Order: sequence, then structure tokens, then C-alpha cells
Amino acid sequence: MSLRDKLSSKNFFLVNLVLLGILIGFSAAFVSLTSTARSRAPAVVYAEGPGSGTVTEDAALSYAESLQTAFNRVAEAVLPSVVELSVVETRTSQAPGPEQFPWRFFFGPQEDGQNPQAPREYREQGLGSGILVRKDGKTVYVLTNAHVAGNATEITVKLYDEREFKGELVGKDERKDMAVVKFTVDNPDSIRIARLGDSDKLKVGDWAIAIGSPFGLFSSVTAGIVSALNRSGGPDGNISDFIQTDAAINRGNSGGALVNIRGEVVGVNTWIASPSGGNIGLGFSLPINNLRKGMEDIIGRGKVEYGWLGVLLREADKATAREMGLEGRKGAFISNLYLGSPAEKGGIQPGDFVVSLNGRPVASVDQLVRQVGDLPVGRKAEFGIIREGKSRTVSVTIEARQDGAVSDNSKLFPGLEVVSLEAEGIPEGRVPKGTSGVYLSNVIARTPADTIGMKPGDIVQDVNERKVRNAAEFYKALNEPKDSKIQFNFLREGQTLSSLAYIRK
Repeated sequence: MSLRDKLSSKNFFLVNLVLLGILIGFSAAFVSLTSTARSRAPAVVYAEGPGSGTVTEDAALSYAESLQTAFNRVAEAVLPSVVELSVVETRTSQAPGPEQFPWRFFFGPQEDGQNPQAPREYREQGLGSGILVRKDGKTVYVLTNAHVAGNATEITVKLYDEREFKGELVGKDERKDMAVVKFTVDNPDSIRIARLGDSDKLKVGDWAIAIGSPFGLFSSVTAGIVSALNRSGGPDGNISDFIQTDAAINRGNSGGALVNIRGEVVGVNTWIASPSGGNIGLGFSLPINNLRKGMEDIIGRGKVEYGWLGVLLREADKATAREMGLEGRKGAFISNLYLGSPAEKGGIQPGDFVVSLNGRPVASVDQLVRQVGDLPVGRKAEFGIIREGKSRTVSVTIEARQDGAVSDNSKLFPGLEVVSLEAEGIPEGRVPKGTSGVYLSNVIARTPADTIGMKPGDIVQDVNERKVRNAAEFYKALNEPKDSKIQFNFLREGQTLSSLAYIRK
């Protein structure tokens, strides 16, 4: 029989059919056993991790529970150190007089001898938070915001265990929106004082936990991160910088604690940016390091003692900085100083650019204002400055800031601010083509510059008959030690004029 006939025979076909059936049966059994084994194996959750490893579901839960435990411990540690402050202020409202509408309309003119209605007093209540920061015997001190304490006539301090005490305002400082309240307790061992951290060590992205009583919801805890640092521009002229966080902060949180993941207080919650008045993830806290000295001053003497240098500072615009050789430099520009101030006694001059204080770099005007305010009174401070393009160090003995001295413009020299003729913001057409000199952007009232007749918009071209072509030459001529008087030649509305002479004393 041929090979072809054998392959097509009935017996060959049956043998192959049997073999195919056996093969299919073995395959089916293998697949079934493999599926069963897989179904009995534990589930695995694959996730990207460090390197090429995987994380099991149990491990992921363990990580989450560890973080949760950290938050639990922060809350347990800090909640007893944060209090609720209920504040009552007595305010006065002026009742409308008989000659005012609608009284005159309904009752006619006031008769002779009739006394107007006396002002009415009313009670206004407020709510905020505070942080227990010190015990001195049975006296406990609470750090809060000045806008929380206000001008309180009554203060109630409510602790985490819901005990309540009558509080008393020790002192406050509105420049940094801080205040200290105290109360007396019979068992001071029951009071847990907060641990204060180091706000200078904060980094963007750090955990941030806010604790307080928003809208009267006692002892609330919210969490987020540090969104930004060194924010400026707080309300009511606050001179501090701020920690920005997305941890939920609302009304009533003011004065409460912003703490790190270790349970250390790194900030005092102060304000929020919100069009509605509610939290939108833009909360701001005072760094605790900015408040330490002021807190000690208030506890020790009832008020904050600020160091005083005696200068006016401003940011230098790009064109003026270029003329002064300061382009790209960080620091604070001194535009004016007070005669007889520590700055003048130490040899600082208008036009100096401060780049360091006691060896630490100065990044901005706001930073220098804060740092000078915290300097100890009576101590020397070393200011690194740039003058006429050269670096030097000036030693100044710091004095206490006195409101009377700060408000005396008659001693503010020279009393004007100048910018480059190429500075942005100068009205178009105010500088004739080909003119050299400096542009007066501001003249401060009741200062020497105001007294001798200078006005904003003037273009100074000569100082004591010395030609000045730019800002650098202006300040060099202004500070000439041989001159006993100051007199300017300037352009005003196309006319060349001379000022009166100011005699230095």
C-alpha cells in the first residue's frame, strides 16, 4: 500500500482522532488546575514605588495608618494647649442729634436749652483662639492676635477640658497683630504649655496642621501643607511676613496654632484671603519666630520695645538701581534718614543700599524692617552696605523706637525720593528730550525738601551747583561732607528754578 493510501485509510484517521482527544483533555486539565491555583493565591495590588518594587495592599494600609497615627499624636499633644477666647468689648455709638434727619423731620427744630441725646454704650462679642505659651506660678499666659483681643473689657478663656477662666489683657502690638492674655489657675500642673518650634526651618511642602475654634466649633483640627513662605501684604499694615497654608482656616481660627508634624507650634493663624469670608485654601499664619521677642516684651513690661535705626526704606526700581550700580542685587534702599538718629550717628547716608545685617543677607525692605525692630536696644549692629558702588560695613548702636521721633518729619532728611529719568511710571512728556538729572517722585510734607519749595515732578539737575546726571551723582552730591547747606537747581514745567537753601545743623 502506498503512503498516500495509508494516510487516507480509516484506521489512520481513528488513531489520530484518539490522540487529538487525549491532547485536548490534558490541555483542559492544565488550564483548570492553573486557574484554581491562581484563585487561591492572595491578591496583589501593584503600584509604582521607589525603584521597580511593588507595594502590597497590606503595606499600603500600614503606611496610611502610620500617617494617621502621626496626626492622632499631633492632635493629642496640641489640643490641650489651644484655647478658645470669648471677648466682649464695650463700644460707644453716637445717637443722632435733634437737628439730624429724621429727628428734625418728625419733631421739628431743637428748642433752646435742650440737650442732645447722650452717646449710647453697647456690648460687642467676639470669638477667637489662643495658645498656652507660659506658666509662672499660678499665672498662665496665652498668645493670640491683637485683633482677637481688641480693647476687651471681658475675656473668657475656655480650655480643651472645657474649664473656663476669667482672662485679662496683658498687652498687645498691632504692628504684628499679636497680644498676650493671662489667667489664674489653682492647679497649674493641669495646664499643658505648647511646644514652640523653629519657623525658620519650615519648607514649602511641609505638613501644616491648624488648630482652633472656627465659627465657635470648639477644638477643630484641619490639615494641609505649607503652600508658601515669606508672604507679605497682610491686612492693617502688618509688618510681619506670613506662612501660607491650604489647611482650612476660618473665622474663629485667628490666634490659634499652626503646628508641624512633630506637634510644635510654628505659626499663629491670623487671616485668610477669601471673597466670601470662608476658607478657599488661602490661609496665613504669623511665623512664631517673628513673635518670640514681642511676646517676651509684653509678658515682661506690658508692651513691645522695638529697635530703631531711623531711616526710610524703599525698593529701588530697575532704572534707578542700574544707575546706582545695584542692578540684580537684593537688599533695602535708604532714601531718607532722621537727623540725630542712630543711623546718622553711625554714619549711614541717604542712598546707601543695605545688603546684610549682622552678617545675615537682607533680601527685602520688609525683612530689614522686621529684623531691625527685633534688635536689642543699646546694642551695636553691623550693617553691610553698598555706597558709590563699594561695599563697606557700618556699626550702629540701636535705640528704642519712639512714636514722637518717628512722626517728626522736620528731622527727616532730605525729605524727598528721586528716581532715574528712565524709570517706569513717569508721566509721558514730563521729561524733555535730552534732559539729565533725577525725577522727584515724592516730596514728604513738613520735611526740609518741602520747606525749601520742592514738589513732585521736579527734575533736579544741580545740587549745590554740582551737576548731577543720574541717581548715583545725586546722592554723591547730597552727601558731600564739606557742604553746610543744601540747595537745588531744577526744571519745573519747562522753567529752570532754584530752591531755597536748607542749612544743615
